[in-house]
Amino acid sequence: MTHSGEPHSGALSGRLNRLRAGVLGANDGIVSTAGLVIGVAGATLASGPIATAGFAGLVAGAVSMALGEYVSVSSQRDTERALLAKERTELDEFPDQELDELTAMYQAKGLSQATARQVAEELTAHDAFAAHADVELRIDPDGLANPWHAAGASALAFAAGSLLPLIAILLSPPHIRVTVTFVVVVVALAVTGAISAKMGSASIARAVVRLVGGGAAAMAVTFGIGKLIGATIS
Repeated sequence: MTHSGEPHSGALSGRLNRLRAGVLGANDGIVSTAGLVIGVAGATLASGPIATAGFAGLVAGAVSMALGEYVSVSSQRDTERALLAKERTELDEFPDQELDELTAMYQAKGLSQATARQVAEELTAHDAFAAHADVELRIDPDGLANPWHAAGASALAFAAGSLLPLIAILLSPPHIRVTVTFVVVVVALAVTGAISAKMGSASIARAVVRLVGGGAAAMAVTFGIGKLIGATIS
């Protein structure tokens, strides 16, 4: 009756994971919108098409991120609920076997057979379902992810990231708008890359190089394509 589930690592870890997801969502908004507006700027100096493309990309990207997150979290929540329901049924129908199973799991963690049995019995007497949900399923029944919250946070993070290159390119003089936007985006990616790496205890230098390199390449490619298309249709 061993199941897999999302690891429960505490409230602090959960907040850090959500914050890191927000940073990554903002990165997506920065890179995708920067590539879009710089690509259009390569084709035209007019602000109207750039603003239209940028805001359209912001809205479309935010909606897409929200839908994807909603579907993903909803699927995860449904799976966790199904596992919890199955565990409740097993506890009702096979209480002795479930007690033995809980004892074995505590033995596997390093407790002696006698101590593991005592712990299992005391936890079962207090709240058998909570004990199995925690140790066996690694699920907090009261802490299931809310798909609406996840969708909203994802859309907000993407939109916030998208606004940076959009504002930079629209407020800059036409003859330097691409350069200014490129610099702003590179700096933003370096900062968010360092933050996400620090939260994940990863190499900051590697994360920054990866994000900045990828973002710079995306902007260069879209600008080149915009230039080519602009020259072709003009």
